[in-house]
Amino acid sequence: MPDLIAKINRYQQKINKLRPFQDEMLKQVQDFYRIGLTWSSNAIEGNTLTESETKILLEDGLTVGGKPLKDTFEALGHAKSYDFMFKLLHGRGVSENDILTFHKLFYTEIDSENAGTYRNQPVLITGSRYPVSKTKDIPRKMNELILWEQKNIDLYHPVTFAALLHKNFVFIHPFIDGNGRIARLLMNTILIQNGYLPIIIPPIQRREYIESLELAHKDDSKFLDLIAEKEIDSQIDFSRMLGIDLYAEDCNEQNEQEEPEM
Repeated sequence: MPDLIAKINRYQQKINKLRPFQDEMLKQVQDFYRIGLTWSSNAIEGNTLTESETKILLEDGLTVGGKPLKDTFEALGHAKSYDFMFKLLHGRGVSENDILTFHKLFYTEIDSENAGTYRNQPVLITGSRYPVSKTKDIPRKMNELILWEQKNIDLYHPVTFAALLHKNFVFIHPFIDGNGRIARLLMNTILIQNGYLPIIIPPIQRREYIESLELAHKDDSKFLDLIAEKEIDSQIDFSRMLGIDLYAEDCNEQNEQEEPEM
């Protein structure tokens, strides 16, 4: 983990030289991740829309024939929650009301009765050996989560803190559905508030992602490493969009530092 954070810091220093991202550049960044993050986060949870279909739906408003209506609502709802995330760009952390708003925006078209409200029935996580919070404990657990956030937000590297917030939230599992997607939005909110790029977890890594979260009940090192690696991927992908190869530059600089003196 320390080596990954060190690499993130080196990359971030280079990205910061390109700032500030304003006006059209900021819009391009926001639009780029809006499609990829919406598609990937939904796909991890079983949504059948492809990335191209998600793009057509969000940009052109065209639905895809033969796909479940819920898949369409999930894409539209996630995009609304994603847009709300950028309204919190200049904030510091997230409030309980922010979390409820994220879920309400995401879930209203799917189930308006349960949108933005804590679940009132037990849920089981398929494949997990660990129970989530009991319904009667959810308000208290969420209050404790916010207190933990306020006390610890400055004690960790932003990428590490974002990952821990994701983990702690998803272990509570406060909503009837959509907890994973809200957890990833919360994580990315922390990242963009601190000047880091959003993280996209590709569906191809779903198993690794889920397994690392399961292990995190006892040891969260693999999960923290995975999130750090995904931040590095975002930094590299973003730099290439701007015609810069952060990875190649970093490798050259590291090699130069390691060359012995003659």
